[in-house]
Amino acid sequence: MKIDLSDYERGDKFAGDYDAALAAVQRRLEHIQVAHIVHKRPAILVLEGWDAAGKGGIIKRLKAQWDPRFFAVMPIGAPSEDELAHHFLWRFWKQLPAKGHIAIFDRSWYGRVLVERVEGYASKAEWKRGYDEINDFEAQQIEAGATIVKLFVHITKEKQDKELLERLDDPWKRWKTGPDDYRNRAKRAEYLEAIEGMFDRTSTKAAPWTVIDGNSRKAARIAALTAIADQLEAKVPMEPPALDPEFEKMARAALAENA
Repeated sequence: MKIDLSDYERGDKFAGDYDAALAAVQRRLEHIQVAHIVHKRPAILVLEGWDAAGKGGIIKRLKAQWDPRFFAVMPIGAPSEDELAHHFLWRFWKQLPAKGHIAIFDRSWYGRVLVERVEGYASKAEWKRGYDEINDFEAQQIEAGATIVKLFVHITKEKQDKELLERLDDPWKRWKTGPDDYRNRAKRAEYLEAIEGMFDRTSTKAAPWTVIDGNSRKAARIAALTAIADQLEAKVPMEPPALDPEFEKMARAALAENA
């Protein structure tokens, strides 16, 4: 099914008790992480979206109840000189999760068909070839047992301008913005074309794109965390591990000695 970003611009406020809903989905995600740990399943979470769309806020709440030993956030920026000397996917291979771990990519390999395409960092032949290379890369991870969840956080130009202005006005948020935000903003039409191409070519049956309406922050966070929980939960056994009878007997006896 074709993805139309105009379908994700309503910005409806979250209906209900936000704090209770957030706590509930975070508890669910806590159990999901445990399931990945005990069943030794890796997961890859990809968050793409407009500048100031709220990806950071989603990630902050996503990992709130997770054991930090078994997940990592990968903030992806411009490639280094060493990375540029290799195939564009080389740097991402090094950041893939081990069994039982979850990797959260704040931006990702999709830079090849988004910013690199629009800003001219990749040739037309390179970014067009990138679609198949990305699909093959993701298929390899899935075949090796990983679950891939891909979210795109969408906001309107008006919402983006409001968020950028807030970052300028708040001295504790100014570090989050810079000239790149405004260069990208000026090319919104080109980015929309690139995003449409990305959806058309890389939203596969095994790794589909999920679009989040980011125009209401609270609603977007609940929607994003719920989408991640739904997709992860569908691919990992959710039964807690059985308690070994011999271990239980030993442990209860030891605890009884000190009671």
